Amino acid sequence: MGEAKRRKEMLGENYGKGDPIVPWLPFWTKQSAAKFIEISSKAAWIGIGLMIATWITIRFIGPALGWWQLVD
Repeated sequence: MGEAKRRKEMLGENYGKGDPIVPWLPFWTKQSAAKFIEISSKAAWIGIGLMIATWITIRFIGPALGWWQLVD
């Protein structure tokens, strides 16, 4: 615990901001990982919305407009 305190004092406000998470990927920092999670979460919700819209179209809108018939 003493080493962490010393490191935090040494780095000041930059503590934990630029440290690579994976040593062999120096560009993969905590900020880039957080941004990746943010973007992928938004993309997942967009995908879920598109899947629901597609299902509603296939199941209800298409047959109601006579585009196709569902097989029982």
